Amino acid sequence: MMFTVEEINRDNVLLPGVSLGYKVYNGCGNENLIRAAIEAVNGDDSQGCSGQTLAVLGHSSSGVSDDINTILSSLSVPQLSHLSTCACLSDKTRYPTFFRTVPSDRFQSTALVQLMKYFDWRWVGIVFSYGTYADIATANFVKEAEEEGICIEYRLVYSRVRQEKFDVIVEALRKSSSKVVLMFMSSFYAKSFLLKMEAFNITGKQWVGSESWITQTELASPERKHILQGAMGFALPRASIPGLDEFLLSLKPSDEPQSVIIKALWENFFGCSFSPSNSSTMCTGMEDLQTVSNHYTDVTHFTAENNVYKAVYSVAYALHALLQCQNGLNPTTGKPCVNKDEVQPKLVFEHLKYVNFTTKNGAKVFFDVNGDSVARYDLVNWQMKEDGSVEIITVGQYDDSLTAEKKFNLKKVAKIVWRDNTDEVPRSVCREPCPPGTRKALNKNKPVCCFDCFECPEGTISNQTNSLDCLICPPEFWPNEKRDQCILKPTEYLSYNEVMGALLTGFGVIGVFLSLLISTIFFTHKETPIVRANNSELSFLLLFSLKLCFLCSLTFIGQPTKWSCMLRHTAFSITFVLCISCVLGKTLMVLIAFRATLPGSNVMKWFGPVQQRLSVLSSTLIQVVICILWLTIDPPFPNLNMQYYKDRIILECALGSAVGFWAVLGYIGLLAVLCFIFAFLARKLPDSFNEAKLITFSMLIFCSVWITFIPAYVSSPGKFTVAMEIFAILASSFGLLISIFVPKCYIIIFRPEQNCKKHIMGKIPPRTL
Repeated sequence: MMFTVEEINRDNVLLPGVSLGYKVYNGCGNENLIRAAIEAVNGDDSQGCSGQTLAVLGHSSSGVSDDINTILSSLSVPQLSHLSTCACLSDKTRYPTFFRTVPSDRFQSTALVQLMKYFDWRWVGIVFSYGTYADIATANFVKEAEEEGICIEYRLVYSRVRQEKFDVIVEALRKSSSKVVLMFMSSFYAKSFLLKMEAFNITGKQWVGSESWITQTELASPERKHILQGAMGFALPRASIPGLDEFLLSLKPSDEPQSVIIKALWENFFGCSFSPSNSSTMCTGMEDLQTVSNHYTDVTHFTAENNVYKAVYSVAYALHALLQCQNGLNPTTGKPCVNKDEVQPKLVFEHLKYVNFTTKNGAKVFFDVNGDSVARYDLVNWQMKEDGSVEIITVGQYDDSLTAEKKFNLKKVAKIVWRDNTDEVPRSVCREPCPPGTRKALNKNKPVCCFDCFECPEGTISNQTNSLDCLICPPEFWPNEKRDQCILKPTEYLSYNEVMGALLTGFGVIGVFLSLLISTIFFTHKETPIVRANNSELSFLLLFSLKLCFLCSLTFIGQPTKWSCMLRHTAFSITFVLCISCVLGKTLMVLIAFRATLPGSNVMKWFGPVQQRLSVLSSTLIQVVICILWLTIDPPFPNLNMQYYKDRIILECALGSAVGFWAVLGYIGLLAVLCFIFAFLARKLPDSFNEAKLITFSMLIFCSVWITFIPAYVSSPGKFTVAMEIFAILASSFGLLISIFVPKCYIIIFRPEQNCKKHIMGKIPPRTL
């Protein structure tokens, strides 16, 4: 303060023709502080100084500044503090004349919250001391932390005299799950707390300190290394003040011969005495301060001193603006000019609101509406050595004057040492974030940071961390295994490439081959009695229709298309009607042939070859008409079935008109039932080779297959529906082929002696089926 006043008084630009004076009071003891405030208010001059006190600088303690401003504000005497950081002092209704060149703890709390947020420390503990500074700062931090989603596991107050409170803190540190501990204390309380903590081996905690103690290197010791190694916090920026180092080191007791404080410091620095003493040498007053090393002579950087420097200059610039005059008016306020003899504390207070200047060391100074200066901090990191000494490294900055995204800046090149001398950033959360695929659920009985994570229900996803809701996938999509994204559902249909499709295809090809083989056998033996006796024309037509039946089963395999859907159902229905019509014709031929052998019967002329062809043709045409109506009104079509399975799409042929589908099946069933009845009636005819028995057995197989098919078709899922339909087609076709034609082939090839008219026309005793 003395240096700055002398520097201003030497300045020919700032306050020309005006000299600043000062009175310095010992800050030890409240009675001196009250005395200083009263003298400032009353203008009492016990020291013989002339002039009125226009501003008060100090105090460093927030609590003391509270007391001083309570007195000063009643007469609008401005007060500037260089170290009172309590956010409470920004309340202009209680402290209207208070200004400060140190940042408010409101900004420190904001900076600490940003630090926690940057490293994702969401679960922290707080230990703080009694007093205005720590109480208000802790409350502000808790409020801002909760707004950013940072939870406080515990908030415990430290007392120097109450051991039970310290025991509670130690127990909480041991049992807590949070890895970050914020220590909001003045340096006086911090020293006491750390001294007690030396005896407890509590490790694994990342300590974060307030600016009041985070740069106090005297707190370091080998016994505290397990606590303070890697400690981090925001400190006031260090700065250089041109000329101050020479001023401090040139100090002599003769400069202030009445100062008891300087004499006491001198005796302490050099181990001498100004009074005769047997234990020490006499001080000459000419000793050189540059020969000793202590906090006073460490003049490489200044922190609190820089705030004093700015505070004195703020008063000088306010006075300078107050004394300006242009055309009889003050350019700052527009009010009538004031000469130096008319200066009052209230006028200085008014002009302090408008100061805006840059000091010689580059610091920009101005005050906001709360009397607070711009907030700038250095983020420092404690890096302790083996001997217990500490090196405090600046690893980042916080500047409240910048935009929100640029306020906190971590140096990329800076090496940070963390707790327990590790290089890994501590992780401090009550619960790890809910990963994608889960949703976050708050528990009303726990802090918001101690949430629960639940897996997304079936059919839903969450693609963000800590998602509150799970999203439903679109109909054609389904969640992947992790349920963090929707993927296109796989399309399912009966393919030639899969085992089931390949087997059914193989059986269909075998059926075609057997039909061709039997046709060849019949064709090569078409003149033999067994072929001629069984109506060779209908037999060949039946074999042809069976080939088509086997082939139409192949249309059900493969990806459904518009044309394949229409083809598979119509081809199947028409070929089967053709097949059953041939069997029905053969059955009727057996019955009519038996009737024709009766005396006087001329039934054969009513059911000759022409009538047989017409009956087959007409029966088939009826099915063709039904199919045409079906295809015209509401034909089958390819459909994406998303209802049966949730996780995949069934590509199927929708029936279109269900009436058309069941009509074609019903017509086939009707013909099959008629054929079965007629064959059953002719089963006991006395011929040695009665085809009615074979037809009866084949129709029994046919009807059994299709009766079983109906419930299986309705209940089978997806591609198994198609497989059941193919199986029914193949089974019934094989039933007809084997039952009707294999016995005849057996006789033709292996029993040629039975392939004669005598054997075929021979009578055999009646036997039950």
